[in-house]
Amino acid sequence: MTYQSINPFDGKTVESFNEMTDGELETAIQTAATCFETWRTKTYAERAVVIAKAAALMHQNVDGLAHTMTLEMGKRISEARGEVEFSSRILAYYAKNAERFLAPVKLNPTVGEAHMESSPIGVVFGIEPWNFPYYQLARVAGPHLMAGNVLIVKHAGCVPQCAIAFEKLLIEAGAPVGLWTNLLISHDQADKVIDDPRIKGVCLTGSVAAGQSVAARAGRNLKISSMELGGSDAFIVLEDADLERTVKWAVWGRMYNTGQTCCAAKRFIVVDSLADKFLDRFQAALEALNAGDPMDEKTTLGPLSSEGALVQLLEQVNSAVAKGATLVMGGTRIDRPGSFMAPTILTDIKPENPAFRDEFFGPVALFFRVKNEAEAIALANDSDFGLGGSVWTQDVERGKRVASQVETGMMFINNIDWSDAELPFGGIKNSGYGRELGDMGIQEFVNKKLVRTATMDAPT
Repeated sequence: MTYQSINPFDGKTVESFNEMTDGELETAIQTAATCFETWRTKTYAERAVVIAKAAALMHQNVDGLAHTMTLEMGKRISEARGEVEFSSRILAYYAKNAERFLAPVKLNPTVGEAHMESSPIGVVFGIEPWNFPYYQLARVAGPHLMAGNVLIVKHAGCVPQCAIAFEKLLIEAGAPVGLWTNLLISHDQADKVIDDPRIKGVCLTGSVAAGQSVAARAGRNLKISSMELGGSDAFIVLEDADLERTVKWAVWGRMYNTGQTCCAAKRFIVVDSLADKFLDRFQAALEALNAGDPMDEKTTLGPLSSEGALVQLLEQVNSAVAKGATLVMGGTRIDRPGSFMAPTILTDIKPENPAFRDEFFGPVALFFRVKNEAEAIALANDSDFGLGGSVWTQDVERGKRVASQVETGMMFINNIDWSDAELPFGGIKNSGYGRELGDMGIQEFVNKKLVRTATMDAPT
């Protein structure tokens, strides 16, 4: 079955779910379209009652929601709680700020008066991934529902209980029927949703291949879309970096969520004078991680989300080594039940090696030595992706200069902390287009209408 909860810690199937019939899907779309006609007329304050209540409920039910997440995709329980709390903050953030973000903007024409006003566009279709089962939903729910749109969402097949839990959360918060609809549908049915004239926009977080397919279909239908796709973020370490602090962030940046994060640190680009020391400490820190039950607070290395994800990653590593990369550590599954992979470091990766271009979605670090800052920037930019990146130096002004030259949607200096609802999230190149979160996130699916008032004679 397409929608299954399989615990990656032990490989046992927890529960399976049937896909919706075409008739059920039609009812869901029509219900959403009907809901929009009422929801669009609500004031921001009226919408905020529902969204703020949903935020409060997430906070109150953090343990139960986190448990479901850890059960379905193996996220360590402390990280799962953190995700639930961040998702709650996102909903609360938009409940508080949406009206300010979408307030009319006064313009200054040469004659008369003018302003830009924002209005919702209708039913938006979201396609979301498994790696952050609640956060991915909250970061579309908060802005787009507060803007006056309604959402129908196809979540990933391996986290159906998280998808159902989020929908129940909004219903408990007082959401009208059709405001948020969880769709258990096939890929073919998803294509039909995009084609449906009642759907006015499409947002996706996922792989490059998924983004290309969905964006193309939305484009054929002349529908607005936003795409948050993969990443291969550079972690640039300059010779004056605080090594102890930098290595700690390197471990977190690569291993958070067992490395299954679009904007994780993936390519470690270190200036030669510091490279050996960095690599030694980085390797030692990774070797110290202990695989175990992600429900156990003491566990420092959780499983990958599924057996399929593990097999794919092992194949990537084997291919990289076969094409000339050096395996510094890891590269194998851990000999125990569940979908566990040993933390891995690859180096000596040449441009002709597929690993040089690929995204490794798991606990695999690519290590590169460079002579200087200029080479580090050039290597960071020699990527098909452009999501995020970081630079590590004790000279903050130098860090800012480097950050400005790296071609990405986001750069971090001496940190990789993207967990702030105020900060827009998104990338360029194969990492997609559009932004989520912050002021920019709520602007993606609204009509920006010019209204001009002037008393003037018609041209002759």
